[in-house]
Amino acid sequence: MELKVQASRAIIEPMVHSSDLRSGFAQRLKKAISAAGWQDWGAGARLAKATGVTAKAASKWLNGEAVPGSEKLLKLADELGVRREWLEYGEGLQRHSIAAADSREAPNTEPAPANRGNIPLISWVQAGSFHEAVEAYAPGMAEKYLPCPVPHSDWTFALRVRGDSMFNPHGGKSFSEGDIIYCDPEVEAINRSFVVVKMVDEQEATFKQLVVEGTFRYLKALNPSWPEPFVRIDSEAVILGVVIAKLEQF
Repeated sequence: MELKVQASRAIIEPMVHSSDLRSGFAQRLKKAISAAGWQDWGAGARLAKATGVTAKAASKWLNGEAVPGSEKLLKLADELGVRREWLEYGEGLQRHSIAAADSREAPNTEPAPANRGNIPLISWVQAGSFHEAVEAYAPGMAEKYLPCPVPHSDWTFALRVRGDSMFNPHGGKSFSEGDIIYCDPEVEAINRSFVVVKMVDEQEATFKQLVVEGTFRYLKALNPSWPEPFVRIDSEAVILGVVIAKLEQF
């Protein structure tokens, strides 16, 4: 998918959760699951289905390795019948009080807007080791955070395109130097997907189009003048993410 959106000047950085916060969240999540009458077996899959994430992401929540974003927290709280503030921070009552639930008086305050969809813009060297990270947003790892215009997983990251290997002078899909690409590790890479790949013995990641022919996989440069338009990759190459959107800088 190629989207053209105007970059926003105001960037809101999400909070970075410490190991203590992640551990506390995992304990409260398990407590809420037990209180809701769920069985431990299959709880991760049920959480994943309720929030629209992968089982791997839900497992990280339960193991204290990551904390979901605001949108996923709201879905979790609603699914488990608990208050979001309690689930995220342990503040206040676990469940909404009966008095509050039965009150007909309109509230005189509104919740603060959720910080949704902010994606870390990282370097190509950082992208090369991103698949080894145990949490999506490590402290200080991002140059800045950008809003993502399309649905994405919690592990999505952004990169600034370098060089002109993916510039297509004949029209169609094209990526110019300076464009921002959004890469989602949870999206399956298929033939003709645009992918970010970590090659063997290379520190930096690379960005190309994936071409699958039988049992062979190749990386294709869109620029026909590129010295190596096709590069064959083996099973040791790691696909770090599939490009789900592009932000053009004006």
